[in-house]
This record gives sequence, C-alpha cells and structure tokens, in this order.
Amino acid sequence: MSIEKFSYDNKIVKYFIIATVVFGIVGMLVGLTIATQIFYPAANFNISFLTFGRLRPLHTNAIIFAFVGNAMFAGVYYSLQRLLKARMFNDMLSWIHFWGWQLIITAAAITLPLGYTTSKEYAELEWPIDIAITLIWVVFGINMIGTIIKRRERHMYVAIWFYIATFVTVAVLHIVNSMELPVMLFKSYSVYAGVQDALVQWWYGHNAVAFFLTTPFLGIMYYYLPKAANRPVFSYKLSIIHFWSLIFLYIWAGPHHLLYTSLPNWAQTLGTVFSLMLIAPSWGGMLNGLMTLRGAWDRVREDAVLKFFVVAITAYGMSTFEGPMLSLKNFNAITHFTDWIIAHVHIGGLGWNGFMIFGMIYWLVPKMWGTKLHSAKAANLHFWIGTLGILVYALPLYWGGVVQSLMWKQFTPDGFLQYANFLETVTKILPFYMLRLLGGSLYFTGVIIMVVNLMKTAKQGSFIANEEAEAPALEKVNITGGTFHSALERKPIQFTILALVAILIGGALEIIPTYMVKSNIPTIASVKPYTPLELEGRDLYIREGCVSCHSQMVRPFRNETERYGEYSKAGEFVYDHPFLWGSRRTGPDLHREGLGNKNAKPNSWHYTHMYDPRITSPGSIMPRYLWLHENTLDISNTPAKIEAMQTLGVPYPEGYADKAVEDLNKQAKEIADDLNSGDIETSADKEIIALIAYLQRLGTDINGEK
Repeated sequence: MSIEKFSYDNKIVKYFIIATVVFGIVGMLVGLTIATQIFYPAANFNISFLTFGRLRPLHTNAIIFAFVGNAMFAGVYYSLQRLLKARMFNDMLSWIHFWGWQLIITAAAITLPLGYTTSKEYAELEWPIDIAITLIWVVFGINMIGTIIKRRERHMYVAIWFYIATFVTVAVLHIVNSMELPVMLFKSYSVYAGVQDALVQWWYGHNAVAFFLTTPFLGIMYYYLPKAANRPVFSYKLSIIHFWSLIFLYIWAGPHHLLYTSLPNWAQTLGTVFSLMLIAPSWGGMLNGLMTLRGAWDRVREDAVLKFFVVAITAYGMSTFEGPMLSLKNFNAITHFTDWIIAHVHIGGLGWNGFMIFGMIYWLVPKMWGTKLHSAKAANLHFWIGTLGILVYALPLYWGGVVQSLMWKQFTPDGFLQYANFLETVTKILPFYMLRLLGGSLYFTGVIIMVVNLMKTAKQGSFIANEEAEAPALEKVNITGGTFHSALERKPIQFTILALVAILIGGALEIIPTYMVKSNIPTIASVKPYTPLELEGRDLYIREGCVSCHSQMVRPFRNETERYGEYSKAGEFVYDHPFLWGSRRTGPDLHREGLGNKNAKPNSWHYTHMYDPRITSPGSIMPRYLWLHENTLDISNTPAKIEAMQTLGVPYPEGYADKAVEDLNKQAKEIADDLNSGDIETSADKEIIALIAYLQRLGTDINGEK
C-alpha cells in the first residue's frame, strides 16, 4: 500500500477566521446601534442611512452571512481536509470563494444602508448581489465536492453529510426565493405576489435558519466536539436518523411563520405538523452531542472550549423545542409579532451559532499556530460574560413579549380595548429594551476579550500555513457487505442526489399547489393595481425598511379587528410584488391605514408624523424621516416599473406606461393641494407625497366587504 505525502491548507482557514472576527465585531456593533435606537430614536442623528429600518437588515445579513457564514467556511475547510485526508480540490477556487464572499458582504454593507433592498427577510440583497452569491456558492460547491471525490478516506464521516446537505439546499432555497424581475441596477420586483410570495419567502426564511445556521454547525459539532473532548461520537446510528429525518422534515416547516394569516389553512397545518415532528431529530442531535461528553464532564469545568460547546448545544435544544411550540396555533397567537420572537432568534444566534463559533476558534487557533491558548482564564471569563449577556438579553424580551401580547388583547369589562392606543403597549416595555442593550453589550465585551486573547496566542506561536500529512492512497476495490448506509457513505454523488431529493419533496408539495389550485387565493373584484404614485410610495416604504416594525396583516382575532378593522384576505395581495406582511409589530399594523378605514387619518397627520412622530404621537420611538420632505421624487423609472408590473401579470391597460407619469403628477398635486390648504407648505414633487399616497391606499379596496 503506497503512502502519499501532502499538506493541509491552513492559510484559507486563517483568512476565514479573521473575516469571522472582523465582521462579527462590525455586525454586533450595528446590532448594538439599533438596540439603542429602539428606545432612543435620536441615536440615528437624523441621518437616512443610520435609521433602524435600514440598519436592521444590515445587522441580520452581517451576522448571518458575514459572521456565521465565514465561521462556517473556516470550520468546513479545516475539518473537510482532515476527514478526507486530502488538501482542498483547488487552492485557486478556495481563494475565489474567500474574496468573492467578502466582496458580497461589502456590497451588502454599502447597498442596504442606502435603501437598496427587496425587503424579503434574510434575502434583502438586490439582484446583482444575488447573482454573485449564486456564482460564489457554486465555486464553494465545486471545491467541496471535488475534494470529496479525490479523498483518501473511503467513508464520508457524519459531518460531511451535513456539509453536503447545506450546499445543495441553500442553493435551491436561494435560487427559488431570488426569482425577481430587474427594473434597474439595484431595483427589482419579486416574480411572486402576495400569498405565494409569503409562502416562498418563509419556506426560504425558515430553511435559511435550518440549512445555513443549523446543518453546517451540526456538522461542525460532530467534528470539533469529539476532537475537543477526545471522545467518539455517542451513537453512529443516531447520527444517521438525525441527519435524514432532519433534512426531510425541516423543509416543510416554513408555513408555521404564517399562522392566522391569509395563507391557505392546509399550508398552515402542514407547517405545524412537520414543525412538531422536528422535535425528535433536533433533540436526537442535541442528545448525541451532549452524550458524546460522557466520561469527560470533569474536563468541562476547566476547559472553556467544552463549556462553549455545551451551552451552544443546549441553546440549540432550547431553540428547537421552542420553534415547534411556536408553531402551535394557541401559543403562536400569543407570541407572534411580539419581542418573544426576537428573544427566540437570539437564543439560536447568540447561543447556538455564537458559542459554537467561539469554541471552534478557541480550539483551532492554538493548533494552527502550534502553541497553547494564551490565557485559559480569559477564555473562561469570556464564557461567563457571554452566557450572562445571553440571559440578560433574552429574558427581558421573553417577558416583554408576553406583556405586549396581553396588553394587545386586553378588554375592559364593558367590552372595549383597554389599550386602544397602540403606543401604550410600546412605552410599557422600554425598560426591557434597555436591558436588551445591556445584555448585548456584555456579549460584545466577551468577544473583545476573545480577540485580545487570540491575538496574543497567535503572537506567541508560529503559523503553520501548510500542515504536512500523509495517508495511503484510496484504492479502487470492490467492497461488499455492510449496511445500505455504509455503502452510501462511499458514494458521494449518489449521497448528494438523495439529499437533494429529500429536501425537494417538501418544498414542491407546499409551493406548487398555491399556483395550481386557484381556490387557494380567491380573487376580489374590487382589488385594483396601485396607481403610479402609490407604487412609487410603496417602493419608498420598502427603501426605508418600514416593514421591519409594521405588519400589514390583520389576523382574525377580536382584538385585532377591533383595533385595526376587517381581517386581511388573500385576494387583497395579488398585486403585491413583494408581499409586506412583516414579522414584528414595534408599531401598529398598517393594512387598514388608508382613507375610509377604521384608522383613517388625514394627509396632514401622515405628513407631520413622518416629520416628527412625537408631534402626533407623544412618546413614540419611531425615527424622524426629514429627508422624505426634502427629497424630490425620482420618477424617471416610473414607466419602467409599470412595464415590469405588467410583465408580472398586473393588469394595467396596454400602453399605460406612457401615461403613468401624467397620472402620477395629477394624484400628487391633489395630495399637495390638500396639505397646502392647511398650515403645511410643500410641493407635489416630494417623496413624502408618494408615501402618503401609498399609506392612504392601504386596505381601501375592500372597505366594508366580508
């Protein structure tokens, strides 16, 4: 048997670790900034690109794709080489992947604060960046699959299964959800509308969490935890059940984000059923991880790496129990749209992803620099400060979420809403927001301690760029016997195809029927397309990130119909590209905000409210939007937008694009004349006029209809 000598590429891992730390700091600083703005809106200094609505998607993208994404690639590139006993397939592809990913992150950091966004949660980046993501993801996939094919280890270890599932599923999710029609360089419209767009988005959104934030880190858990504990994985059979049941069931669960909405009941029920079934494989994975530490618990008391892993896996268990509970309609009715969801998300983000990353990096850096960790005490201090930070962050938001929900639903003995003014439910929980900032600051402090510790560790060692290794060449022999799965582990292409089939089934059976069966989205004759001015106003609403704080979905609850008006119907959204149902209510729902509805307000109220919300709503935490009153509305692309909508099936009259600007100016003049008839002086060409037109349109198509 010939022994082959080769080397592992540690340099690419080093660069991904550096990117992880740098973008982690940036993403967390943005998070602390918006955590401050949520109770002190003046913290944006009245600068358009520093508002909560524009920075919130920057924070989520920076954490998910820059911090967690770079850490995932670092963990995969290090472990994959050693599990396969082979250097990465192609060094050039590794570096194209690295620099391409960093350029994508940089593009996101520039475009999102400037308001270039699709508004679709975790998928806000516009079409040129979406294309770049696709290309770089393919580069990563080629490099990974190529390495698997040229391996020197016959069997693919469990971690690699999760890496393969991550690659194929994220590719499918990204491509399907990013189907959009470009209008200009950084403006597009989703090809899906309303209910269908919502279903596709949360099929993507839930599974972006599943297959970008979960499955790759389960693979990392299966590699780094046994290495750090010096113990074998508890159960190989459990890992098989964990993997296949998880990837098959997870893909169905997206609709549980849309309970009590206009989504057809059958889809909501499917989401609930599969979410509940997810408890089994999720907790199977958690137990497989924790039980791997059998016989090593004494070391956990001293070893910060193991401490981080234990709390990370526990946070994973909590999040994957809480997710199915949130899919129960009775529990969802209390928690959805509240800050409970923010706490839930951050238990996963800070606990599961964050602590897995910290444990992995603390284990990797000393090995790659050929030294010991500079300070075990500092690492343990980081652990305790980080853990305290998570608790101080999450517990007030859980509490605040319950307070919010109970106040929204509270009626007086006479049958009236006790807190009819939504603002009362906001000001009540401001102390919880302040505690959230404290918790985030503690967590961030721990990260800074880690950075200093790792820099000193690297300084005292010497980096091993190419780690020498040797292994027997993989002989092409015909092996018989063993289980079906052990045979499958020797066939990477067949394994990848089976994983792809497993995740395609659920997505296809949920999404396709909403197109094939017309009764899923009943039409409403009175629903008409947006006027050109309203369409421009809607784009401004998207640009400013209003959907981050306001929902447009009145659910069929007595407290919501009393507060907002008639519950929302599926047929009302057929011309909404994209949908804007939202996922949180820091402000009231706006779907019945238009003139003639229950909450109708005059144009002057909206004008003043956007200029300074505290004039119309004392105590409001909404930022000022002074630039909307100053900026001239750009209507140079209005005809192109109308034509794009026509391409997507919106029934504007033939040739209407040529008349669109004329109609826009006419409607804008009417609104401006109304404002000027009072104490307000403005002109019809300002952005605020278009936004008012859009707000006054909301929910007016079915006034009084059931």
